[in-house]
Amino acid sequence: MIKFIVAALWISAVTAGAIFYSFQSSQATASLEPASPMLGGLDYVKTETMSVPVLTKGGITGYFLARLVYTVEPEKANKMSVPAGTLINDELYSYLYSSPAIDFSRIEELDLDLFRNEIRDRINKRIGEDVVHEVLIEQIDFLSKQEIRDNNLRRRKETNAAALAVESAPEASGGHGAPAPAHGAEAAPVH
Repeated sequence: MIKFIVAALWISAVTAGAIFYSFQSSQATASLEPASPMLGGLDYVKTETMSVPVLTKGGITGYFLARLVYTVEPEKANKMSVPAGTLINDELYSYLYSSPAIDFSRIEELDLDLFRNEIRDRINKRIGEDVVHEVLIEQIDFLSKQEIRDNNLRRRKETNAAALAVESAPEASGGHGAPAPAHGAEAAPVH
């Protein structure tokens, strides 16, 4: 009987020591490795597609289209009196109009890292705290006035062709598109 009591005490002590050791080692590992911001803790917010006219001395040369995703800390974003989406839209417009280095007609020369970092830094500077951690680009395009004009002409031609096809379809079926009455049945009067 004493052997069972000593064995039970020994098993309890070993179990308690193993639990204590594993708890201590897991705490030490967790404190050494900071959590990556890409693995969680941040909210990812998508903007609507933004269309910004690109102005030159001669007028509008085209439209810059962008859809961005930005990462924010939810606690800080909830404290803001102005929605983060409104701020990022305002900063994007301000940046595009105030930066003479950006020429979207030569989009292949656009430095996307500089573009993302400038927008992030301008927003954080305006807020006075690091709220936006990263700006990601989901879509970015530049449409010249000529491309827009060509797309509009093509759509009009397609719409007109579809309308003509609909108008000519009843004539092919033998009249006004209404089925002929069955043999011996009278047609209903049309008012």
